[in-house]
Formats: sequence, C-alpha cells, structure tokens
Amino acid sequence: MTRSLNDIANTSKYTTMTGSATILKTNDIFNRFAKDGSVLELGPAEGLMTTQLVQRFNRVSVVDASSIFCNQITTRLPSVTVYNSYFEEFSCDEQFDNIVLGHVLEHVDCPVTVLNHIKTFLKPGGIIFAAVPNAHSIHRQAAVIMDILETEHSLNALDIHHGHQRVFNPKSFRDIFLNAALPITVFGGYWLKPVSNSQIEETWSPKMLDAFMVLGEKYPDIAGEIYIVSGD
Repeated sequence: MTRSLNDIANTSKYTTMTGSATILKTNDIFNRFAKDGSVLELGPAEGLMTTQLVQRFNRVSVVDASSIFCNQITTRLPSVTVYNSYFEEFSCDEQFDNIVLGHVLEHVDCPVTVLNHIKTFLKPGGIIFAAVPNAHSIHRQAAVIMDILETEHSLNALDIHHGHQRVFNPKSFRDIFLNAALPITVFGGYWLKPVSNSQIEETWSPKMLDAFMVLGEKYPDIAGEIYIVSGD
C-alpha cells in the first residue's frame, strides 16, 4: 500500500453523501440475512455501519488496522469491542454468528488469505457477508468508452484515495470465496450507478440516490456494488 492507513483515515471520504448512502445500504442488505446474536465487523472506518449494528446485535466487535478509526469508535461507541489489528493477524478467543466485510476485500494484499483466516472465527451456522465495488458497473463501462479508464478494472482517483488494490467483477468476486472453500449462498448487487460519485453529489437528491440503490438490486451484474452471503 503506497499510503499509510492512518493517512487514509485522516482524509477519509466514507462519510460523503454517496459514501454514507453506500454504507447504510450495505447494512440494510446485510440485515436481511444476518443471524441474531453477535457480529464481527472488519474495516469499520468511522463506524457508520457499526452505529447501526449496535442497535440490533447483542455483541459487536470490530477490527481495523487504523488506530485513528479504532480510537474514534472506542470514544463514540463504548459498548463495542475494538481490535486494532491487520485482518490477517487478528486473533481473539470468540466466535461470531455473523462476520461482515463491508468494502474490505478490495483493500487487502490477498483476499483469499483474509477469508481463510477470518472464517475460523465464525460459529457453526453463522454467515459471512462481503460487499465490494463492481468493475462491470455501468459507470465504469462508460468511463472506458470515454477513455477516462483504460479498462473496467483500472483504479480511478477515488480507488487510489481509498487505498484499493483491485476492482472485482462478479466472477472474480465469486472465485475468491470458492478458493477459500466458502459456499456462495446468495450473490447480489445494489446501486445502478450511471455516473461518478462527484457527479452524483453535485446534482442528485437523496431520493434519487435511494432509488438507484434499489434499482441496482434488479441488475446485479452491472450494479455499482456487489455482495455475497456465505453460510446457512
């Protein structure tokens, strides 16, 4: 990673209009499949999704490698157990009913390694939920046609700002779960995204953004975000 995690945290764009809407929609979809009980969230950033999780689950734990994000959550959400650790090095004595990786796997060196490690903390009968940006999103396809991106998988300015290492497509996203010997119970998508985040934030209303979030669920292969549920 060319930028430090705390540098990324200090210049975070996760709480912009589009960033917040994406996180809240991720939480909404996760809740459709989640088991009651406990949840482990990887990569909570400022804790927008964490704030939602504490309203539903009996026990919430989070893991983030940024001490800045960890300190923010500890201060704001004292009931949450916070682990300041790289995902690959995370260790605890607990297993969880749910594990959430909301926009995490595009950041890490080896997604399969992370999935193989983190699944050891899942209770029998629990679920792993992961969401990532989709390379086949129509806004990326349009960017290639307009020569803004070389390919759908090229990293754009926002990817680089966030420290992304890759952009998954539906097949490559499924493949990492299969390579980690994790079943794919549900594959889906959300946010039919025709233009960039900055263009949306300049011209769209929250109601428009919500509508296109829902539309993406009808067209997962070309949605802006895709997700997988693994487990019972």
